[in-house]
Amino acid sequence: MNKMMIALIALYLAAIIAANLLVVTFGPSISILNAFLFIGLDITTRDALHEGWRHKGLWWKMLVLIAGGSILSAAFNWSAARIATASFLAFAAAGAADAIIYHVLRDRARILKINGSNIVSAAVDSLLFPALAFGFPLLIAVMLGQFFAKVLGGFIWSLVLRRVELRIA
Repeated sequence: MNKMMIALIALYLAAIIAANLLVVTFGPSISILNAFLFIGLDITTRDALHEGWRHKGLWWKMLVLIAGGSILSAAFNWSAARIATASFLAFAAAGAADAIIYHVLRDRARILKINGSNIVSAAVDSLLFPALAFGFPLLIAVMLGQFFAKVLGGFIWSLVLRRVELRIA
């Protein structure tokens, strides 16, 4: 495994753990900022990992990575177990949707594949995570805010990661 893949895995895990622990500490009020900073990074990183793991165990590796982020979140703070479980379920569903759309867009420019699939995964995650983590009544403003923050954050992170990849290459 090359240095870029290791860095992407570390970034992914750090972002999801930070997001989960911040939600446990601050509740739903931090969700939109988390979505912009950390979840936008995760959904964009997932696409870079998709490229590296395609035809090399993509599905099981992503499932292990998502589960690892949730397990580590709970290990750092047992109070995060409920949030980590919600995160795992939402990210697993969003990851599946992301992979399907990324594959459908496989012949398009990389920036379009990344951000096109990010829109779908952001929608899935923004619907599922708040419902699973915070219950009912649904926090519609949080769901909408998260969606837009994830899409914008994902776009910005796609530009940053592309620039880093070009420097490394």
